[in-house]
Amino acid sequence: MAYGSWQPNTESRPLLERTRELQALDCMLSGLRDVADGTQRPRPSGLLAFTGPAGLGKTALLTEARIRAARHGFTVLSARGGEGEQELAFRLVRQLVQPALATMDEAERRTFLGSWYDIVAVALGLEATDTAHAPDPTGVRDGLDWVMTRLVAVKAPLVLLLDDMHWADLESLGWLASFAPRAADLPLLIVVAYRPDELPPEAAPFRTVVERHGSRPYPLARLSAVGVAQIVRNEVGEGAEDEFCDECWSVTGGSPFETVELAIRLGERDLKGGRDELAAMRDLAAAVKGPGLLESLRGLGTATVRFAHAAAVLGSPVSRELAAALAVVGSEEAVEATEKLRTARILADAHGSGGGLEFVHPTTATTIYRSIPSALRVGLHDRAAEAVRAAGFGPAATARHLLEVPCDGRPEVVACLREAAREYLRAGAPEAARRVLARALQEPPLPEHRAALLHELACATFLIEPTATVSHLQEALAEPGVDPELRASIVYRLTQALAHTDRLAEAATVSADEARLATHPRLRLRMQADHFVWSAFRADEPDSHARSRRLARLAERVTGRGLEERYILGSRSWDAMARGESRQTALAYAEQALRGGLSWTEQNRGFEVPVAVAMVFMYGDQPRRAEELFADGIAECEREGWRGSHLALGQTLYGYIRYRRGCLADAEDLVREGLRVADRVEGAVPAQWFAIGILMQILLARGRTAEARRLADSYRYGEIVPNAVIYPDPRTVYAELLLAEGRHAEAVPLLSAVGEWLDARGWHNPSWCPWQLHLASALAATDPDRARSLAQHAVKRARDFGASSTLGQALHTLAEVTGGLAALDLYAQAVDHLEQSPASYELARAQIGHGAALSRNGRLQEAADRLYRGLEGAVHCGAEALAARAREELSAAGMRPLPLRYAQADTLTAQERRTAELAVHGQPAAVIAKELQLTEQGVRQLLSCVYRKVGTDAAGLARSLESFPRQRS
Repeated sequence: MAYGSWQPNTESRPLLERTRELQALDCMLSGLRDVADGTQRPRPSGLLAFTGPAGLGKTALLTEARIRAARHGFTVLSARGGEGEQELAFRLVRQLVQPALATMDEAERRTFLGSWYDIVAVALGLEATDTAHAPDPTGVRDGLDWVMTRLVAVKAPLVLLLDDMHWADLESLGWLASFAPRAADLPLLIVVAYRPDELPPEAAPFRTVVERHGSRPYPLARLSAVGVAQIVRNEVGEGAEDEFCDECWSVTGGSPFETVELAIRLGERDLKGGRDELAAMRDLAAAVKGPGLLESLRGLGTATVRFAHAAAVLGSPVSRELAAALAVVGSEEAVEATEKLRTARILADAHGSGGGLEFVHPTTATTIYRSIPSALRVGLHDRAAEAVRAAGFGPAATARHLLEVPCDGRPEVVACLREAAREYLRAGAPEAARRVLARALQEPPLPEHRAALLHELACATFLIEPTATVSHLQEALAEPGVDPELRASIVYRLTQALAHTDRLAEAATVSADEARLATHPRLRLRMQADHFVWSAFRADEPDSHARSRRLARLAERVTGRGLEERYILGSRSWDAMARGESRQTALAYAEQALRGGLSWTEQNRGFEVPVAVAMVFMYGDQPRRAEELFADGIAECEREGWRGSHLALGQTLYGYIRYRRGCLADAEDLVREGLRVADRVEGAVPAQWFAIGILMQILLARGRTAEARRLADSYRYGEIVPNAVIYPDPRTVYAELLLAEGRHAEAVPLLSAVGEWLDARGWHNPSWCPWQLHLASALAATDPDRARSLAQHAVKRARDFGASSTLGQALHTLAEVTGGLAALDLYAQAVDHLEQSPASYELARAQIGHGAALSRNGRLQEAADRLYRGLEGAVHCGAEALAARAREELSAAGMRPLPLRYAQADTLTAQERRTAELAVHGQPAAVIAKELQLTEQGVRQLLSCVYRKVGTDAAGLARSLESFPRQRS
């Protein structure tokens, strides 16, 4: 349904007793001008709000805001909420944006919206090209942020006028609540008006932003008797008597709307304001609202009453043709009715909406709508649904009326509501989809359609109420004769919902049961694949060994021809890695799973397996390959509008890869962004767990222990243990924090419990969880024999897996807990293995540890070389505390730290560091440009910047990086 930009239709009149509000408006407009001219810092707020009950002049203030903004030369976009139209998702947003888009042809719109087109198209009332994928609400909200920011850039300075926000749809309110704080940083002013007592409970985020962001709302007061008298005398003349004016104030209660309407009617009747005209004045005042208004309407004739009823049911802006059809009046009668309603100041022309009509005031529309007898109102909504659909306004606009009609078992109603739900899901409005599907279920549908409808309802509730999703899907599975393909989709969504509500055991059981029941080989394989996934990520799996054996046997028989087989191979790759089988075995299965592709946004598949496969490359010392897969997966999520928990986890784990490579600053930025996204997405708790643990590890590596403690406490990390497998393991990470705080005794039982858990399920790879190494460190002072035994066992497991980074880290820990001369050879072995790995932070740790041990044994020359290299590596990684330790060791040995060959590494941006690494390793500008998504000229400019910062040329930069481990993939 197309919407014109709403504009207040009330003619401009002097606003009495609104000095404070108008001064605030002028101040905000002046600040907007300053921001646009670049002569002032960003304002503390770009949001102004006027509040109060109906009739206190909020709309009049917005009319004045439009006039004053126009005097400044500002662009103004307007929208207003409509009573009964909250069901239309993003209706308010469409009112704002559609007029600007309407001035463009299709090609211009696509250019303007760019890569966001398919993500925001349906929300904006456009036709999406890609209908196979539905964006998530976070993706749509991000897209709308981008669209509005783009409009601001094109039309700046820009003023948004938003009236009757208490009747705005919840999707628009949610978007505005997240976007409004950004207005202060843009040449944008948002002015809102609403009745605070009528905001729905779901609008709490909007209320919070308006009431706590920048200027607080301006509550409007009723007019004084003096103000009412001035308005009356402006219409009837200065001869109006005081008693007459006082009575006008009494009957209107100081309501600006009622006062102005009364004064206009007094002028039209040519009353002069004498005492003998009081009775006539009271009759006119009664006609402004309530029973008096309805009595006046009835006096206009039956056809006019029917037309007014139709207009109230249709909502603003009212199409005269649609209202006439609904009222069953001819075109001439419709014209006559329109004129009568205009004269009675019930309807007026709606500016900017293509010749439509609207009620002079929302209270007028409410009064008329509520006066329609209930049976007639239901019939009007039923006919309105037919008329709106026939007029081409689409299923969502039709569904809005069907929601007001009693259930009657009509298949065509069910079909329309299901279409509307699909439209809402494509718009990123799952709550709106849930409402219409719940109504369709009550209709009810035909028995053969019930399972499919329950499945659609479950998909709509998945992001907002996963427990309801479980109930709907269990009910769907109980339906007789469900199509096998539909049943497979129902089962997958059920297991996914169970997993997301921390019921992984049930998810694994459901998929296993369905695999036994499935008769089609492909569907059986799909159920088996799902069973292996949920079992692997279930923390309380009872027989991990048996599951691994079954998975290994099955993986030997499949080749990866279909998606089901590739998921089997991907699960086998992860299982081999976690169990500590050889690195080559895990990587071979990973590569086999990737042949043919593993999409991150497959509609009826999770992205757990594609992510796990990518992580196998990280654990197997091929981080570049892992980064490529993550970059592709994140780009796919963004392209499809999946910018919620999927994107949060993708960014977080990409940061984890950078952390394992020793790029700590990059890693911290990525993980913080992942946590930010997870925090704003409802139900993204697993993504939060990943992000918090990884960020804590990064902070500890950088020596910021107190900050890691604050992070843990703010999320109660360490107190709650999820039933799902999270990596890095939360208890192990919390133990790392305890060790950094010197609380070794508290870490011991925690790490011991982790070891018992992992050994019971056969997960022996210290690359995945180095609990033995941390436990050895915790016991080194109190039980050195057990510490050495643990470290030796970890070294054996690391050798079995075969990743140099893991073996080097294990040998380093063994050296630390061994001590004395015997440790020197272990340190040397650790450094040697780490030099062959991508783990530059672990290499720096081992070099500094080796240097310190050499120094203590009097081998100062060798110690100096190790310490210098370790110091340089620590600075390069951004490990401030580790660098400080190296300097202390050098100082204790009587050596002065030399100027670092990469002394300015910590001043380089992430992009500059990456460019330098690629250049040093001989990558041509074209290859670097492709990886970093730059032009070749951009690459050359970045390298020039690097040379300036480091103070050398290309050859010198290469020499300065020689001491760092090669970043092998």
